[in-house]
Amino acid sequence: MSEDHVRPDALVQPEHAAPGHGTAAREEVVQRGLYYEELDVGVRYLHRPGRTLTEADNVLFSTLTMNPQPLHLDAAWSATQPFGQRLVNSLFTLSTLVGLSVGQLTQGTIVANLGFSEVTFPHPLFHGDTLYAQTVVTAKRLSRSRPGQGVVTLEHTGRNQDDVVVATATRNVLFLCREQP
Repeated sequence: MSEDHVRPDALVQPEHAAPGHGTAAREEVVQRGLYYEELDVGVRYLHRPGRTLTEADNVLFSTLTMNPQPLHLDAAWSATQPFGQRLVNSLFTLSTLVGLSVGQLTQGTIVANLGFSEVTFPHPLFHGDTLYAQTVVTAKRLSRSRPGQGVVTLEHTGRNQDDVVVATATRNVLFLCREQP
């Protein structure tokens, strides 16, 4: 099986060490998120590294999503506004906040994103700020309609490099269970 076809939860068979390095076997583990059973209510996951958001990121995201808001694109106009500079697009902030959690929580173990609630942006992000994310599991239950899957509520919090909260979001996610029916 080629590396491109390995399931995210698969443990690759041991390989023998290179000649001259003994006969000890080496195992490889493919990065994946967590299954429903591995998530515990109250646990806080710190997602590292953070992500420094650049002017290019912000302009690209805003234009790709057809958002011509001058607060994101027009430096001269934004300089006359209350924050005195362009703001990072809040939907880019939200997308990055969730994206930072994927490798640790949902990579290959998510069935669907069910929705967001209570999304807030209490402080803006500016070009050059770094976003750090954390997630707390606040609730979980097995799905009543989808055997082998569970609904998990995640509270995401994003902070900038000065530890100021810049975004929060509550998200419901449908996870795979480790054991499938």
